[in-house]
Amino acid sequence: MGMHPVCSADAPRSSTRRGGLPAAYVAAGGRAINCKRGVQGAMTRVLDGNAVGQTIREDLETGVETLADAGVTPGLATVLMSDDDASETYVRMKHRACADLGIESIHREIDPTDAPETLFDTVSALNEDSAVNGILVQMPVPDHVDKTRVLRSITPEKDVDAFHPENVGRLVAGDARFKPCTPHGVQQLLAAADVDTSGADAVVVGRSDIVGKPMANLLIQKAVGGNATVTVCHSRTADLASKVGQADIVIAAAGVAELIDGSMLKEGAVVVDVGVNRIEDDSERGYTLVGDVEFESAREKASVITPVPGGVGPMTITMLLYNTIKAAGLQAGVDLPALADLADLEVSA
Repeated sequence: MGMHPVCSADAPRSSTRRGGLPAAYVAAGGRAINCKRGVQGAMTRVLDGNAVGQTIREDLETGVETLADAGVTPGLATVLMSDDDASETYVRMKHRACADLGIESIHREIDPTDAPETLFDTVSALNEDSAVNGILVQMPVPDHVDKTRVLRSITPEKDVDAFHPENVGRLVAGDARFKPCTPHGVQQLLAAADVDTSGADAVVVGRSDIVGKPMANLLIQKAVGGNATVTVCHSRTADLASKVGQADIVIAAAGVAELIDGSMLKEGAVVVDVGVNRIEDDSERGYTLVGDVEFESAREKASVITPVPGGVGPMTITMLLYNTIKAAGLQAGVDLPALADLADLEVSA
């Protein structure tokens, strides 16, 4: 495209919210940023995922209230078949977020040495439970459990992770029932930063079923938040630096610590870092969290960048809540205008 999306730190913008999103929330001063002007040399803005996520949750509260008026309480069930500390932490965070928003949550924990049928019987029971609108099986599952079968065992109407083949197909076809939580969160962050994806050259680094593939599909859709020209890079990509260097928007989701640094970026690129990697150190907790992007060098080139932690992570949980509330509305036949407005994002198609 003729102008790549860079940000003007002093570009004025209304503080009113449209579609449930803030004009923009950034860590540096909370000022709005306009990424549609192609202005070079502006200060890099660090996008605060906690602030954007909190604003979206305020709109989700309206959805919960609308459901309550119809006698519906949204419910999310999590299933954990692992003794992985990180997985246990993620599950606790999801239940805490549900409680804060008024979503009922239940948890089923299965011994990781149990037979696979124990897990599948649990999911089957949750599929039949009318009080449960969304089901999430926390990954990873043990090696003796077929992950593909797990994803297909959840009824599509309750698949709030959006990994069931039916929901994947609907996403690709442009008729998504649910969007996968992390890619949807990235879309919302881009919208909050006023990044116009239409016509932009976007590079997605990583091709996982959870982030890379659905992220590329969302960006390429002929829809709001899409219309980008998308390149997907992965472990077999030749000369990754040259591909990244052409990108107006870089979404790093390879799971490799600090794979991308500032020398690889175009001046003024928008950088969204999905990666979360533990680097062992001598600190009290024994490790530091870093992303797939080397933050300090990247912020010297980027117009907008997300930190790790505090960028994409909070948005993933927020969009899980969004999908759960949407699922409750769909299952009960309750219209949820607040969610419909939020889906419109903040950028033009």
